[in-house]
Amino acid sequence: MTGTSRALEGGVGIRVLRASDAEPMCAAYLRNREHLAPWEPLRAEEFFTVDGQMMSVQSKLALFIAGSDVPWVLTDGEKIVGVMTLSGIVRGPFLSAHLGYWVDKDYTGRGIGSAAVAFAVDAARDELGLHRLQAATLEHNAASQKILKRSGFTEIGMAPAYLNIAGGWRDHILFQRILF
Repeated sequence: MTGTSRALEGGVGIRVLRASDAEPMCAAYLRNREHLAPWEPLRAEEFFTVDGQMMSVQSKLALFIAGSDVPWVLTDGEKIVGVMTLSGIVRGPFLSAHLGYWVDKDYTGRGIGSAAVAFAVDAARDELGLHRLQAATLEHNAASQKILKRSGFTEIGMAPAYLNIAGGWRDHILFQRILF
C-alpha cells in the first residue's frame, strides 16, 4: 500500500500521496476546478495555490501516519489525475472506513475510477483488514453510483443534508461493501 506506483488502466497508476506532491496537486485542482465544483465543498482561493496544497498534503499525511486515513493519488507519469481516499478508518469491532475519489475530467469514462475503487477495496480488505467500506454520492451523481455498483457496493439508504457540497447541505445516497 505504501510502496511504489501500481498500474490501473490506460497507463494510469496509483500510489500513496507524497510530501512532494503539492505542486502537481495544485495543477490537478486548477485543471479540474470547474469539473469538481458541483461535487465538492466550496474552496477558499488559497486551496488552489501550491502553499494551500502544501498545507492540505501535510494534513493528509498526518492522518495517514496516525492510521485514520489512506490518501492515494492517481498518476499519469508525474501528472496527478485523480484522488482516492480511505478516511475515518475505525478499528475495533467496526473495522470500517469511508471511500472517496475523483478522476480528472480528461480521464473519465476510461475505467480508471472502477479500477481505482477495486484497488482500494482490495487494499482495505487485504492490507488494512477492514470489514466494511462506505461511500456516499449526491443523488444525481450517476457516474459514481455506476462505479460503486459495478464494484460490488450496495445502496443502503438516503442521508438527508449529509454533506455541505457546492455551498449547501446536500442529500446523499449511501452505499456499502462488506469485504469479508
